[in-house]
Amino acid sequence: MSGTDLSGRTAVVTGGTRGVGAGIAAAFARAGARVVVCARRPPEAPLDGCEFMPVDLRDAAVVREMFARLDRVDVLVNNAGGTPYRLLGESDAERHARVIELNLTAPLTVSLAAREQLAAARGSIVMIGSVSGTRPSPGTAAYGAAKAGLDNLARTMAVEWAPRIRVNTLVLGMVRTELSALHYGDEDGIAAVGATVPLGRLAEPSEIGEAAVFLASDAASYITGSSLLVHGGGERPAFLDAATVNKEA
Repeated sequence: MSGTDLSGRTAVVTGGTRGVGAGIAAAFARAGARVVVCARRPPEAPLDGCEFMPVDLRDAAVVREMFARLDRVDVLVNNAGGTPYRLLGESDAERHARVIELNLTAPLTVSLAAREQLAAARGSIVMIGSVSGTRPSPGTAAYGAAKAGLDNLARTMAVEWAPRIRVNTLVLGMVRTELSALHYGDEDGIAAVGATVPLGRLAEPSEIGEAAVFLASDAASYITGSSLLVHGGGERPAFLDAATVNKEA
């Protein structure tokens, strides 16, 4: 059996109906897992090999009820999240707080609800983080703050819940999804943004999914409390292009 074969295991993917989440759900299905996708709204088209459960992840009672309907949980992927572009001074604190609730409080709520089942299965949690939590995040400050908190939450969970539950974070860079145009513009904008990444392009959701499967699998059995960067090499430092010396020919 391959170290990433998840046959016989159940994986729950939050917000897995589109974009990165759908890519993650599909990767777990390919690895042989039973995949349960949960979100407020169903997918626009059925996800091959996946089940859907409607749930508001911000409602702790509803989340607990959802997990009570599952006979086992081996993997939890806390993927649900996101934010619109919103400068700090252009909105009130309540709107920013809702972004933090979705991206930080909800993963904590879901993890607590799944804890007993994950411990029984000696399972794994994969948090979906972002490079926005590792650097300034103008226009998405509340999101960046939440993702920074999520990474710390995962590291603390990994210590408190060891050895029965492993907890790791995928720290994502830019990913090409249905919503890319909202952040990067038209195809020319997406290509131009992709060119700033050392690997020369945005990630595909399927690539994020394969990384999540690895962290959840036996191939990563001694990895916990870690943050795996999946960002194509990161961002070229701006000062290199601004400097008037040491230019490449």
